[in-house]
Amino acid sequence: MTALQRLDDTCDALLGALGERDWDTIARLDVACRTCIDEVLEAHAYDEELLRVKLEGVMEVYRSLIEVTTGERQAIADEMMQINQAKNASKVYHLFS
Repeated sequence: MTALQRLDDTCDALLGALGERDWDTIARLDVACRTCIDEVLEAHAYDEELLRVKLEGVMEVYRSLIEVTTGERQAIADEMMQINQAKNASKVYHLFS
């Protein structure tokens, strides 16, 4: 299997893990993807246009990762804010009861 094929397979696996929100797998695949990119760049045996297309594809995968993780982080922040508001409301209720 070539480095480019491993890169494609790793990116596909990243997208699959992203769809499942499997953060542990995403972390492992991120490291594998970086290794694949290093291997591809060291090989220098590829057509530059093909390499550009492949790396743009990797960038799109990472844009998706960033978009989803940013949304997830915001959802967690919103949930934490609601929990804190509920705690504060509970404290006020107990003060007056």
